[in-house]
This record gives sequence, C-alpha cells and structure tokens, in this order.
Amino acid sequence: MTPPDALIAYLEHQPDAQIVMDARYRIVAANAAYRRHFSDGADVVGRHCYAVSHGYQRPCDECGEACPIHASRASGEPSRVLHLHHTPRGEEHVDVELTPIHAADGTLAYFVERMRTVREASSHPAADGLVGRSPAFNAMLEAIRRVAPSPSTALLLGESGTGKELVAHAIHAQSARANGPLVTVECSGLTETLFESELFGYEKGAFTGATQRKPGLVEAAAGGTLFLDEVGDIPLGMQVKLLRLLESGTFRRVGGIEALRADFRLIAATHRDLKTLVAEQAFRADLYYRLAVFPIPLPPLRERREDITLLAETLLRRIAPRRSYTLTDTARDALTHYDYPGNIRELRNLLERATLLADGEVIQLDHLSPELVRDAHANPQDTADAILPLAQIEQRYLRWALGQLCGDRRALAAKLGISERTLYRKLTL
Repeated sequence: MTPPDALIAYLEHQPDAQIVMDARYRIVAANAAYRRHFSDGADVVGRHCYAVSHGYQRPCDECGEACPIHASRASGEPSRVLHLHHTPRGEEHVDVELTPIHAADGTLAYFVERMRTVREASSHPAADGLVGRSPAFNAMLEAIRRVAPSPSTALLLGESGTGKELVAHAIHAQSARANGPLVTVECSGLTETLFESELFGYEKGAFTGATQRKPGLVEAAAGGTLFLDEVGDIPLGMQVKLLRLLESGTFRRVGGIEALRADFRLIAATHRDLKTLVAEQAFRADLYYRLAVFPIPLPPLRERREDITLLAETLLRRIAPRRSYTLTDTARDALTHYDYPGNIRELRNLLERATLLADGEVIQLDHLSPELVRDAHANPQDTADAILPLAQIEQRYLRWALGQLCGDRRALAAKLGISERTLYRKLTL
C-alpha cells in the first residue's frame, strides 16, 4: 500500500520539512524541504524514521524518547513532541507535529510529520541562546514551545541564576509579538511609590520633582512583551493595582485621570514559592491565579549535570571569544560534581576566574575556585586505593565518558549498547 499521489504532491510544495511514514516507522515519502534541511539531499525513503533522526536501532519510545507515532496510535489523534535530531549541521531541537492518516476502513495507514527547527535554543557550544540537551532542559524547552505562540501569561519558576531572563527572551522571540519590544521590570527592591511610577509613569506635577510627563514601562511595552522579574517581591499594596491592570487592560499614570489602554503580553518570573506566600497572606491569591496560567519550572544546574560540560564550553567561548580554552579531565569532573547554589551564573563566574588564572588555554583543577578544589581533593573517589561500591565506580566512569563525548548522552548510550533512559537512570543514582 502506497500513500496517495495527491498527498505526496501536496507535501512536496510545502515550505516546512515533512515526511510520510507507514505503521512500521518506515519513511515512504519525503518532501524537498526535508531532504534539503535534514538529510543533506540524500534519499531517506525506505529507512526507519528513528534511524534517520536519532541514529537509533529501535523506535524512540524504546530508547527513552517520547514517540509521536506511539502516542497517536494510542489516541488516534495528532501528536506533537520536541526532539533532538541529527542533522547535517549537527544536533538541533526540532518541533515535530504528527498527523495520522486513516484508511477507508478506519485503520491508521500513514503518519505525516512536519518538522521545524527551534532556533532560539541550541545544543551547540557556539550558540548565544539557551544551551542544553538533558531531559530536564528539554522538558523546559517543550513548555516554552507550547506557550510562546499564545497570548497566555507565562510564569517562570526557578532558583536565582537558572536563566529566567533568557527564557523570557526565548518566549518573546517565538511569539507573535517578536517584532515588538521586550521590556523588563526589576520588581525586587522597589518601594510602592517607585514601583507605581516605574510601571505606569507619571504626569507633570504629580509629585515633587515631576517636572515633565514620563511614560511608564507598561507604555514602553506596547505591541510587545512586559517581563516582570522577581514578581514575588512586588509590594502587597501594589499587587491590587497590577491585578487591575491585568484584568481591565487599562491603567492611569500617577497624577493622571485619563484611563490608558495597555497592549502587552505578560511574562512573570520569581525564585520564591508563591503558593507559600499566598498561604502567608504575603501575596494576593487572585493575582497568583492570574499570573500562574502557564507555570514553567526552570531546573537548577544540579538537576541537569549532563549539560555542564556543554554549558562550560559555551560560556568559555562567550567569556573569551578570541581564545580556545579547554578543560582538563580533573577540572571537568570537579565542575560536573559541584552543586552550584548560584546555578549558571555561578558557573560563569567560576570559569571567568579560571581564564584569568590560566597562563595558557588549558584550565586546570587548581584554576577553579578553592571550594571546588577542596571538594575534589577531599572526594574519596579521587583516592586511587579507596574501596568503593560498584555503583559509585560505574557512575564516575559514566560521567567521565560523558565528558569525553562533550556531554552527548545519546552518543554514549549508543557506544555502551544501552538505552538513553537507562544511562540517565545510572547517572542520577
């Protein structure tokens, strides 16, 4: 059974990369956009989709990945996932939309996949945006991809230094308001009076020193996105005014009487537990529910250790773009095992300090902070004659091997002959 000629002809002229697969995961047609972007012009017809996209020998769901065909078979409905695909340019995060095609008797005959590269995030060390390939990172990226095209409010939840502003930029860049401004409001440390005048602006003569009218940040964000950073620090007295702004879409400048129309998409972020603040009556419940339309947890660095080597390489290129710094195995191992209470911001500081201490372009363990050096020397894993549990030795070896492959968990799993899910479990014991 072959797919209808009309379907193949239709897909061939679509601008997005698309393929048709049968129920056995075999590619039966691929349009020009797919051949150009994902196979470098090579013919992929007759090959399994999981082999072409991931280099797997079994379907994605058997290798620790979400499989859109598996999900569509179970529901009979379209499916959408975020995958990390092999491409002629290297690994890329790809938005995969799958549509099932039913035969005349109602059975699932074919599946059409449409693929679009998510360009705001990358697994490449040279990229300037979000960087990672760990399961925790990919889950965050999936949430970004889901909420970005909508007008819904996104609430970014994460510890200090996890990259909340970068995520806000990624959401804005993938939204319908990408051509408009992204205006950031630093809520932490602002008094009630200052917060109101910053947010809403003020009229001439509204208070001593107001010698002329000043538009606020809400007006500055017209046509774009307003990013409230550390929204949990907004003074309680101002929360009701923010709620009124969100519910009515209007505001008044300080000292003004005219109601002005607001036109922005809201992204909020906080490192605080807003539910606890609500229970303690330090944060309004009605405002919380207005903000928490689509919460996005940002994982701390200790929960995405397999990304640390990749992040370190990326940060070193940003810190010293004209140099080619490399890490020794002991330095890489120390960085991978550290818990980073300051998250990515702390990792950047550690690396910047190391580049100043290194005479050449090789960063040694002793170039890192004294705390990391002490931890590494005190670690019993570094003692050659220590008797250690097999599981601990295995985990240390796996982390070393992962570093050798620049954090490529998929490649390591393939070399070890185990699934990526099994490897992840062993790394996080």
